[in-house]
Amino acid sequence: MLHALIMAGGSGTRFWPASRRALPKQLLPLADDRTMIRATVDRLSGLVPSERTWLAVGQSLVPAIQAELPEIAARQYIAEPLQRNTAPCIGLAALRMLRDDPEAVMVVMPSDHVIRDTAAFHKAVTLANQLAAKPRSQIVTFGIKPTYPSEGFGYIERGETITPPQGQFKALTAELDVYQVVRFREKPQLEQAKEFVASGKFYWNSGMFVWRADVVVDALREHQPQLLQHLETIAAALDTPAYADVLDREFRAAPSISIDYAVMEHAKGVIVIEAPFDWDDVGSWQSIARLRGSDAAGNTIVGKHLGLDTTDTIVRTDDDHLVVTLGLKNCIVVHTPDATLVADKNDEESIRKLVKLLEERGWEGHL
Repeated sequence: MLHALIMAGGSGTRFWPASRRALPKQLLPLADDRTMIRATVDRLSGLVPSERTWLAVGQSLVPAIQAELPEIAARQYIAEPLQRNTAPCIGLAALRMLRDDPEAVMVVMPSDHVIRDTAAFHKAVTLANQLAAKPRSQIVTFGIKPTYPSEGFGYIERGETITPPQGQFKALTAELDVYQVVRFREKPQLEQAKEFVASGKFYWNSGMFVWRADVVVDALREHQPQLLQHLETIAAALDTPAYADVLDREFRAAPSISIDYAVMEHAKGVIVIEAPFDWDDVGSWQSIARLRGSDAAGNTIVGKHLGLDTTDTIVRTDDDHLVVTLGLKNCIVVHTPDATLVADKNDEESIRKLVKLLEERGWEGHL
């Protein structure tokens, strides 16, 4: 059966001051009026039921996410004592799923993507599930057709076209383009990104995967045996009084490594489905302009705002607080009850530096 793992362990520092340790971006309504994680779970409705939806989150965030997603049972949380990148939480989730369902297939996705064409998303995942469900079957991923030469995404180089077995999925295979993966490429420099896009053979790496749970466990056993040993020790302690202590000890001892390095760069016969759905990874404040649109002056406004001679600016404010701008151009203005950010829109990466400075000054209340 198809299970879903939603990874919601990130901190979203580029969305400071709205995103905080206790309220990271997955718990914020950024793209619309729903929180990012609520929208992600809603997207699975009709595809994966709540009893087969799993969440990988930091332990401190479990209560807040449980309040946001009351339909997800407590046992379906992979509560991480600390961040260890994506491979440990995915591996532990796979072991948990296999206890319930030895034939489990996983669709793995982050909690901070926006996909508005739910029907197209369902079609793509349904085909991926068919391709991944057989024993010792392939790993399937989704490639996003690039619209510009981004330096911020990894890339997937596609190879030969694949004609999947049709049967009852004949309509899906006719609608979707499926290719063999030649290789995964890390985030490139701009000139190389331009070459990727011009070739027509590269996709943005969506960071979403579909595979059998036992396939990813076997891959970890082959390529990351030390990591898997820690995870299997944790899984063996499930439903015992020692579980919390074992989880804390073994997860902390596990190597921090991404699933891309742990599995994907070694995997053979990976398949990529060209995504038939819209996609945005909501990585920074500028993505809000893409998702919510702009007015005639190029401004994106969320909240109460009065502007004079203000152009190409993003303003976000809460609690009916009025933000007034005069003579601003290409700026980001974010107001929260205890902090206000005014930044050059073209220097968003420096927001991470600001967060580090707050840490260095010991201003924990603003983190």
